[in-house]
Amino acid sequence: MLTAEAILRLEAFLRLGCFLAIFLAVWGWEGALPRRVQPDSHRVRWLNNLAIMAVNSLCLRLVFPLIATTFAVYVNARGWGLLPLLAMPGWLAGLVAFLLFDLAIYFQHRVLHAVPAFWRLHRMHHTDPGFDVTTALRFHPLEILLSMGVKLLLVALFGPPAIAVLVFEIMLNATAMFNHANGRLPLPVDRWLRLALVTPDMHRVHHSVHPDETDSNFGFNLPWWDRFFATYRAQPREGHESMRIGIGSFSGRRDLWLDKLLLQPLQDTGAETVMQKQPYD
Repeated sequence: MLTAEAILRLEAFLRLGCFLAIFLAVWGWEGALPRRVQPDSHRVRWLNNLAIMAVNSLCLRLVFPLIATTFAVYVNARGWGLLPLLAMPGWLAGLVAFLLFDLAIYFQHRVLHAVPAFWRLHRMHHTDPGFDVTTALRFHPLEILLSMGVKLLLVALFGPPAIAVLVFEIMLNATAMFNHANGRLPLPVDRWLRLALVTPDMHRVHHSVHPDETDSNFGFNLPWWDRFFATYRAQPREGHESMRIGIGSFSGRRDLWLDKLLLQPLQDTGAETVMQKQPYD
């Protein structure tokens, strides 16, 4: 069995390698086959979205001595969790753990939209006026810490194999960059692919300025939960090239900078509610 130290080294190597490979691949795809015209603030967005990712990474390292994968090694060594009690083969336990984690992240995403205090944190992700690979990195540090806390709780509850947690973490990061891509897929490819994976056209609907579209398509990895729980929406009403993205209250160029992003949860937009998220006029 791999030690926590070995798992940590493996995770750092694989996650960084996969992140760079997927990021560069998606970036190249966006440049070669863009789905939408980027806003004028494209370079400012990129700079500050990457900056918030760096802040998030630092916060995770400072706050959590153990991240999800190494905590899974700790939990496995003590036999904690529900899955070990079922005495499944390792591959089946890993598959079940992956599905349970993905379902939990789906519901976490819905809670972030439904609870006003959590929406204020998650809102920063939706205030991006563009939609590309860097949008996948644009989350408030407090939301990132909250999400890691949820993952640690899931690890303690289910006791999944550490390798399954590592695969889930890598897949979640990779699919987030993929489904936020400003890349064009042939419509038949998108139609078939979204039966098994959340595609950019599917997730882009979730970033619409219209609240009923924002409150749909919550999945990151698997598209099945949205279909099963009736939160699936196939297309935006205005079409992908014309749809408006973002939140009107944060549409200024100054709102794109790192300091403004960090302070966004403190900003009250007046009449904003969970179900009326200040679309553009």
